[in-house]
Amino acid sequence: MNLGNLPVEATLAALLIMSVLTWVIGISKYLQQRRLARDAQAFLADFWQCKDLSSAAIIAKDSPSDMALLAQAGFDAYAEHQRNPGSLRFYGEVREVIERPLRQTLSSILRQHEKGQAVLASIGSTAPFVGLFGTVWGIMNALKVIGATGQATIDIVAGPIGEALIATAVGILTALPAVLLYNYFVRQLRVRNTELEGFAEDLLRVVGQHAAQSSTNNKG
Repeated sequence: MNLGNLPVEATLAALLIMSVLTWVIGISKYLQQRRLARDAQAFLADFWQCKDLSSAAIIAKDSPSDMALLAQAGFDAYAEHQRNPGSLRFYGEVREVIERPLRQTLSSILRQHEKGQAVLASIGSTAPFVGLFGTVWGIMNALKVIGATGQATIDIVAGPIGEALIATAVGILTALPAVLLYNYFVRQLRVRNTELEGFAEDLLRVVGQHAAQSSTNNKG
């Protein structure tokens, strides 16, 4: 075993692990995105066909979609407001009372979807430097061999330096998919955030109108 090549081999092994991790995260998150899109589409189709909040709440509890989690948070807050209308915790307009748990739930959902993106960003930014480290070490080792033999012919120089440059190439090839996947999932997260915020606004409108109608009926 050539001890001088150990750092280069370790570098290539690290890049291989980074590459495998990139594709595992990328494929798993892509499948997750497709499942979330299907769940959201099915939930919205059933949710907006409901005639009252009670049936809508049942639909929300039976759905695994992110929008269902938002609906559950809103309905739970509204139910607590109805049971404790005079408490300080639920003091104020219904919209204001419900908006806070919706925002908290939305932030929690987005944090869950951000998992793995930091790893992709780290791989995309560090993999080229890891490969460059392997190249520099390999060139240093090649120069030591040249110095020891006292010869600098092409057949002696080209082999070790060519092997060293492979580390840089592998580092770049490892970084490119990570960067592309990271950018893709960031865009998808922004789209999902917009969709969830839009649903939250619609939910606030529906619950607010329901509370106003209930208040009018009670007064009547």
